[in-house]
Amino acid sequence: MILVKEGQVPLSSGFVDHIDKCLDCRSCESACPSGVEYGKLVEHARALIENEYRRPLFSRTVRQFVFEKLLPNPRRIAAAAKLLRFYQRSGLQSAARATGVLKLLGLKERERLLPPIDDPFFFDKLGKAFSAKGERRARVAFFAGCIANVTFSKLNEATIRVLTANGCEVIVPDEQSCCGALAAHAGVREAARQLARKNMKAFGGLEFDAILTNAAGCGSTLKEYDHLFTPNEPEHGAAVAFQNKVKDVTEFLATLGLSAPLKPIAECVTYQDSCHLLHGQKVKEAPRQLLRAIPGVEFVELPYSDICCGSAGVYNVTQTKASLQLLTEKMAFAKATGAKLIATANPGCLLQMRAGVEMHGTGQEVLHVVELLDRAIES
Repeated sequence: MILVKEGQVPLSSGFVDHIDKCLDCRSCESACPSGVEYGKLVEHARALIENEYRRPLFSRTVRQFVFEKLLPNPRRIAAAAKLLRFYQRSGLQSAARATGVLKLLGLKERERLLPPIDDPFFFDKLGKAFSAKGERRARVAFFAGCIANVTFSKLNEATIRVLTANGCEVIVPDEQSCCGALAAHAGVREAARQLARKNMKAFGGLEFDAILTNAAGCGSTLKEYDHLFTPNEPEHGAAVAFQNKVKDVTEFLATLGLSAPLKPIAECVTYQDSCHLLHGQKVKEAPRQLLRAIPGVEFVELPYSDICCGSAGVYNVTQTKASLQLLTEKMAFAKATGAKLIATANPGCLLQMRAGVEMHGTGQEVLHVVELLDRAIES
C-alpha cells in the first residue's frame, strides 16, 4: 500500500482486487504486536483506488448511487425500502425464488441475504425524547443509523426500552444521518466526511452523558471521526469532542450497571463477537457480562468467535462466495455449542447469522444482546 501510494509500484487491477477482498475486519490489529492500525491503512488505500483507478462503468454507477445518493438521504432510503417491502410481501419474492430466475441472473445467494423490511420505519422516532423509568441515572443520545431505520426498527425500539428501564433518558436527535462507515470503508472519504459534519451538527449543542449506538460497525467509525479530518481542519476538534462521547450500548450498560429487574430466561446462549466491536473498539467483556447477568441463562463460548462471520459491511454482497464460506464455518461452530440462542452486537452480523441459520438449518434464534435484555426485563 505504501509503495503504491509513493508511486514505486503501479496501481494495478491485481492490487485493487487484493484490497477489495480484504474483509476490513481488523482482526490483524488485535493480532499485531506492534499495534499497526491496518483498518485505517486499508481505508486510505481504498480512497487512493477511488480517486486514481477507473472501475468498470456499472461498478462506478452503483458505488456513486449507494454511497453518495442513497445512504446520505433518508427519503431515498425509505423509498427504496418501500419498493423492497412490496417485493417481499406481494408474492414476487416467492415467485422469483420458485422460478429460478434469481439463479439465472446470478442473484440467488445475494437475494437470500436481503433483510426483511420493517413497518413502520424508525424514522418516525427521530426528534423524540423518551423519559427514564424511575430515577434518572443518565441522559443519553441515541444514534439510529441509516438502513437500520427500515430494517431494524424493532431493535432500535428495544434499545430505547432497555435504556429507559435502566434509568436513562433517551434523546433521538433529529437531522442525524448515516454514520459514514460504509463510505469510509469503501474509500469514498468525501462522502464520509460530509456525513460526519452532518452528525456532529445534529448531536452538537446538547449535553449528553454519552452518544449510544447498537451497531458496532457504526460505533467504530463514530469513535474515529477525527481520522476523517486533518489536525489543521476546523472540524478536527469537534470530531474529537464528538467521538469521546460515543459508546456502544453494551459498553455503556455494562459500565452503568443494570438496575431494571430481570426475569429468568432458561436458555443456552452463545455470543458471536462483532469484528468492529472486538477488534475496532476493543470491547470484549461488556456483551458477555450483560448476557451472564440474565437469570437462568447458560452462557457458552462460541469457538473462534473472534473470526468474522462474513458480513463485513457490504462484503457479503461484493464478495459473496468468500462471505458464504466464512458463514458456513461459523454456523458449524455455532451449532456445535448446542446453544438455542446466538447473541451478537451488530445489525450486519444479525442478518448474516440469521441467513446462516436458514441456509444450514441449525434451528437457532439470533438476537442482539439488547433484544435478549429487553425480553428479560419485567414489564
